[in-house]
Amino acid sequence: MRIDLHTHSNVSDGTDSPTMLVRRAQHNGVAVVALCDHDCFDGLPEAEEAGRRFGVAVLPGIEISTHSGDAQIHLLGYGCDPWVEPLRQELSRMRVSRAMRVDDMLTKLDALGMHLTESEVFEQAGSATTIGRPHIADALVAKGCVADRDEAFAKYLYNGGPAYVERETLELGHAIDLVHEAHGVAVLAHPWIRGAADAMTPEAVSRLVHEHGLDGIEVDHPDHGQETRRMLFDLGGRLGLIRTGSSDYHGTGKTGHDIGCETSRPSALHEIAARITARGGSLGTVEPILNRI
Repeated sequence: MRIDLHTHSNVSDGTDSPTMLVRRAQHNGVAVVALCDHDCFDGLPEAEEAGRRFGVAVLPGIEISTHSGDAQIHLLGYGCDPWVEPLRQELSRMRVSRAMRVDDMLTKLDALGMHLTESEVFEQAGSATTIGRPHIADALVAKGCVADRDEAFAKYLYNGGPAYVERETLELGHAIDLVHEAHGVAVLAHPWIRGAADAMTPEAVSRLVHEHGLDGIEVDHPDHGQETRRMLFDLGGRLGLIRTGSSDYHGTGKTGHDIGCETSRPSALHEIAARITARGGSLGTVEPILNRI
């Protein structure tokens, strides 16, 4: 049974609606999918309803923007109650920060000779709850300034790039605590990509386990090489972490990340579900399938 625990819809920076995403999972033979949109839960009701229609179990998830020192780190939260106020308030604050920095990034792009309006960016974002750099990249593509998102990020929007603007994120340990307070399970997303390995050393991960109760670590990811996977798998084993695998699917917004290209073992899903249940969180539509895997 194929289990993909990290995907994104057009509610954040993916290109598929939640329904299209679940239909894609069914087409690819994925039995369980977690929708983990950036800093919001808004796509989950639609995804769960689509899962009922298409026979795909949907685990509620989220990907939270965090930092450790100067490094940007992403944290996956599974089974969180979206109405628990501390997490809800922090996510709302971060989404406002995302939207506010659009003007500053457009000013920088304008100085570089690329004239975009805020309305052009929001047209690309559509009904997305979480506005981000990918929507600015899509507006650049629509305007003919770049060929695709990859070029927009490589030339202008990468961290520290000529059009980059910082935004608010949560301190990583605090984010883990908020996930637990919302009855969820906290898993480090792709911890060793884009230089994050310098911050997420084995010692740092160990501190997160012992000081904040970090639950898991994403090992198998399209951007992790084989040696990285081996080292993370061993690290997770030593620290007693749940070890997951996921595609990080974004539709056409990210190449080489099709749903199901990386998967999690059934034992990982069982452990995540057991911890969610023990904490009083939500299993979405996953519970009925657990006794079959």
